[in-house]
Amino acid sequence: MEGKQREEVSSATAVFLGALAHGVNGPTWNALKGAFLMLGVCLCVMLGLAFSSSDFTLVLHVTFLVFITGTLFFLLSR
Repeated sequence: MEGKQREEVSSATAVFLGALAHGVNGPTWNALKGAFLMLGVCLCVMLGLAFSSSDFTLVLHVTFLVFITGTLFFLLSR
């Protein structure tokens, strides 16, 4: 028993190692993909409504939101 010593690990290292552990983030990633899917559907509906209102400013803003969402999804999927 004397030969076993407990090594102190910082909380940042523990979080980092937990995030890299295989299978830990599977359910989290599935929930995140579902949230992005719902966000994509909402943004598509908003884009359709913006086109139907013929307001160029609204179309531009919603297109920018779609671009931001797509970029975040692309970066998180890598």
